Amino acid sequence: MTLRSKVEISGHWAPYYDRMMDLLFLGTYPRFIAEVIAKMGIQPGDEILDLGSGTGRNARLMLDSVGSTGHIIGVDISPQMLHRARRRCECYPQISFVEQRIEQPLPFTEEFDKIFISFVLHGFEDEDKRRIIANARNALKQNGSLWILDYNEFDLEKVYWPLQWLFRHLECELATEFLQLNLAQMVAEGGLKPFVSHKFLRGYVRLLGAQKQINERSN
Repeated sequence: MTLRSKVEISGHWAPYYDRMMDLLFLGTYPRFIAEVIAKMGIQPGDEILDLGSGTGRNARLMLDSVGSTGHIIGVDISPQMLHRARRRCECYPQISFVEQRIEQPLPFTEEFDKIFISFVLHGFEDEDKRRIIANARNALKQNGSLWILDYNEFDLEKVYWPLQWLFRHLECELATEFLQLNLAQMVAEGGLKPFVSHKFLRGYVRLLGAQKQINERSN
């Protein structure tokens, strides 16, 4: 992680993260994530890895989809965020959390049906993005899928000025660069085949799905 990033939330900011997201989404964040989850085709019994899991909110929202036979593991580096996540999910034995950097090698090999990463990938340098994609590929079962929810490609100079202002003041330099990144190409180069793209919030946000092919083997 570099100084150009803002995706690591820790210290005194952690208790306010959920509230900040609610303000940014005008109170619709849970409904928005529910719409995203519905697009992922989660099945009862699925094993899911949530990279950059934060306060555990998304993991909790996915729980109804995996049911009592599924399992969700969240990975995050912030002790403060993990503390909130564990408190939120302490009554749900299907959800657990691991403290670790997601751009470093993960202790999982072909274990997950789906991997979800939400508004996190944009905050990493490109070489670390590639490492995260490689980690995801290694952790997925054959025919498993990676789901990346993040900013879509768009020209910031052409959007409504209040959105420009919010983006430039709340987001990091890496996020601005991310808007020009051909993410599908990067994912494909990482050994996963993009197969679906869903746009949200007037096209400014995209859910990209990519599959690990059955004839691909983990390195």
